[in-house]
Amino acid sequence: MLENILYLIGGLVAGCLIGFFIARILTKKYLNANPPINEKMIEAMMSGMGRKPSQKQVRQVMRDMNRFK
Repeated sequence: MLENILYLIGGLVAGCLIGFFIARILTKKYLNANPPINEKMIEAMMSGMGRKPSQKQVRQVMRDMNRFK
């Protein structure tokens, strides 16, 4: 009886660890394939505010966003 409970707890812990690492790998792969924001999105956002941004401004915003991840 106690043996079965220990197997159950061990299986749950192992399953949680394996699930965590699989989810982590899949999330990293998804974010590399589909980054949350890119330079075109920043340019479109700035253009939507009524001004045409220079490439230097776009790169500066991207650098700031990557620094604060």
